[in-house]
Amino acid sequence: MQRFNGRRRVVIEHVRPEIEEGMFAAKRVAGEDLLVRADIFTDGHDLIQARLHFRPLGEEKWEIHPMKALPNDLWEARVVPESPGEYEYTLDAWVDHFSTVLHGIHKKLDAGQDISVDLLIAASVLRSTASRAGAEGISEQAASLLLETAAELEKGLSPKQGLALLEDPRLQRAVHACPDPELITTYPRILRLYVERPKALYSTWYELFPRSWSPEPDKHGTLRDVARLLPEIAKMGFDVLYLPPIHPIGRSNRKGKNNATEAQPGDPGSPWAIGAEEGGHTALHPELGTWDDFDELVARARSHDLEIALDLAYQCAPDHPYVRDHPDWFQWRPDGTVQYAENPPKKYQDVLPFHFETHDWEALWQELADVVRFWINKGILIFRVDNPHTKPFAFWHWLIATIRKEHPDVIFLAEAFTRPRIMGRLGKLGFSQSYTYFTWRNTKYELTEYMTELTRTDMRDYFRPNFWPNTPDILPEYLQYGGRPAFVIRLILAATLSSSYGIYGPAFELCVAEAVPGKEEYLHSEKYECRQWNWDQPGNLKELITRVNRIRRNHVALQRTDNLQFVPVNNDSIISYLKYSADGEDTLLVVVTLDPFQPQTGQLNLPMEELGLAEGRPFLLFDELTGERFIWQSRYPILALNPHSLPARILSLKRTMKREQDFDYFL
Repeated sequence: MQRFNGRRRVVIEHVRPEIEEGMFAAKRVAGEDLLVRADIFTDGHDLIQARLHFRPLGEEKWEIHPMKALPNDLWEARVVPESPGEYEYTLDAWVDHFSTVLHGIHKKLDAGQDISVDLLIAASVLRSTASRAGAEGISEQAASLLLETAAELEKGLSPKQGLALLEDPRLQRAVHACPDPELITTYPRILRLYVERPKALYSTWYELFPRSWSPEPDKHGTLRDVARLLPEIAKMGFDVLYLPPIHPIGRSNRKGKNNATEAQPGDPGSPWAIGAEEGGHTALHPELGTWDDFDELVARARSHDLEIALDLAYQCAPDHPYVRDHPDWFQWRPDGTVQYAENPPKKYQDVLPFHFETHDWEALWQELADVVRFWINKGILIFRVDNPHTKPFAFWHWLIATIRKEHPDVIFLAEAFTRPRIMGRLGKLGFSQSYTYFTWRNTKYELTEYMTELTRTDMRDYFRPNFWPNTPDILPEYLQYGGRPAFVIRLILAATLSSSYGIYGPAFELCVAEAVPGKEEYLHSEKYECRQWNWDQPGNLKELITRVNRIRRNHVALQRTDNLQFVPVNNDSIISYLKYSADGEDTLLVVVTLDPFQPQTGQLNLPMEELGLAEGRPFLLFDELTGERFIWQSRYPILALNPHSLPARILSLKRTMKREQDFDYFL
C-alpha cells in the first residue's frame, strides 16, 4: 500500500472492471479490448494526468498507457492482450502542473492578459522536471530539451514564441514521462485479468448422445458412428461437439426408461451414473468403442474445424471403483447405506455425490484434477461441467486456476441452473462460459431485462452467457406448445443475442416437443434409453440452422454479446435490437416476433443519429436470412412478421448513400 503523503491530491475511485475489490479476475479473450475506466479527480481547478499500468503476471516491467479524460471526471484507456494467460493492471494519477500552467496561459491570452510571469513559471516546472530525468529513466536528449526550453522561456520571449515552445509535442511527452513521484496517487489494488482463447467468447455447440446413432435398429451406437456424423455437423456450422458422459455406466440402482426406478433388461441407464467394474471417470464405456476409436474421433473432428467437448460430472454410480477404494469420499448414513443424490422430492438413486467435507479432501481434490489432466492428454480442451453449484466454490477456484496454469487453452462451461448469486459466483471463480436463464425468458420484457443485466452491468466482465433453447434435461413449455415456429424463434434469438449458443440435437432441429405430462422434461428421454433418429425427416431445421450459423461466422457483430442495443417497437410481441462491431463497419438489425401462433406487425424507432443515418435520405438493408434487399428512409419503418413462414429478419445496414444512384451494398 502506498505510504500516506499529504501532497498527493488526486483521487482514484470506481475502477472498472474490478471484481469484488480485486479478489477475482475480469475476463477477456485474446485480441479483445480491455477498456479500463475510473473516476479520477482532484480539488480545485488543476489539470491532472492518469495512466494505466498493464503487464503479464510475473513480469516486472509495466506497460504504460496514458488515459483519456472524458466528461464528468471519467477517464479511460484501452489495451489489447494478444495471448491467453493471466495479466494484472493498476492506475496512477497526479496533478499536472505543466498542463495547468499551459491551460492558464491560453485563458489569459484569450482575455488579453500578460503572460510573461506564466512563461517563467513554466520554465521553473521544466527545470524541476529535468532534475528528475535521470531517476525516472528519461533520455538525456529529452532532459536537454527540457532545460533548453526553460532557458529560452527565461529570455523573455513574445507570447507567440513562448506558446509555440510549450506546445511542442516532444516537450509535452518529455514532461509527462517523469512526473514528480511525491505527487503521484497510485490505486491501492493491483487488479487481475484472465485472457482466454477466442472460443471462450464465440462458440457454437451441438450436443448428441453417441449411443443413439447406430445405423442399425436396437443396437448401441459407437464413437465410430459419431465420426460418421462429423461432416454434417460441421456443415451446419457448429464448432463444438459436446458429448454427455462416455464412461462405463453403473448397474446398481440403474434407472429405466423415462426415469423409472427399476431398469428392465437391456436398459442402458443414465450416462451420468458414472462408474462400474470396467472403470470410472478415466474409462470408456465398452459399447462405445476403443481408445483408438476415441483418438480417431478427436482427430477427425479437428479436420472439420470441430472440437470435442466432454462432460465433467463429478459424481459416481454406487458401483464406481471410488466407492470401494475411497469410502471416505462419500457420505454414509446411520443405517450403513451410502447417501445418494437427492433434491426432494426428486431422488437419484443411481448417483452418489462426493462428500467434499471429507477429512481426505486434499486427496479427493487432487484425484478430480487428475481426471481433467487425463482427458487433456487425450486431446480434450473443452469441458461442460455438470451441476458445479453442488460442489464447493473453493474447489472450483482451486481446480480452474490449477489447470489453467498448466493448460491456458482449457475452457470450462458451467451447467448451473440455480440462483443468480450462485451462478454469478461461479463465473467469478473462473468458468469460461455459463448456462443461463435464457431458456425461460420468452417475453420482450423478460428478454430485455435479462440482456440488459448481462451486457450493461459488471456481469459482462465475469459472466459469459451460453444460450441453450433446450437441453436433455429441459424441454421448455414455449417449445412444447409453440410448434415449429417456436423452435425457429428461439434458434434465432439464441444465435443473435449471445455470441455462444448451443442446441441439444437432433431433438431441436427435428422440433421434438413430446414432454412428460406436466413437466418440462422430454418423454422417452435419451438420458435413459437409446433412440433412433431420422435426421432428414420433413420439417427439420437443418437448412435454417446452417444459414444462421453462416451468418454468425460472416458477421463479427454476432461474435460478442455485450455490443447490444435494443430498438423500440410499438408491439410487445416483436423484439428488435442492433449488434455492431467495434469499428462500426458491421451493423446488424435483428427483428423477431415472439408470437409463434399469429402474424404480427410493428413500427420500429431507429436511432438514426447513432447509426449515422439521415432522416429522409435512403439507406440500404440486406436480409441475411432471405437474400432480400430493402431501401428505407424513415426512422419509423414498419415490418410484418409471420411465424409460419419466417418469424425474423436479420438485416445488415449500409449507411446513408452519397448519391441516390450509389447503391454500394453493405454485405
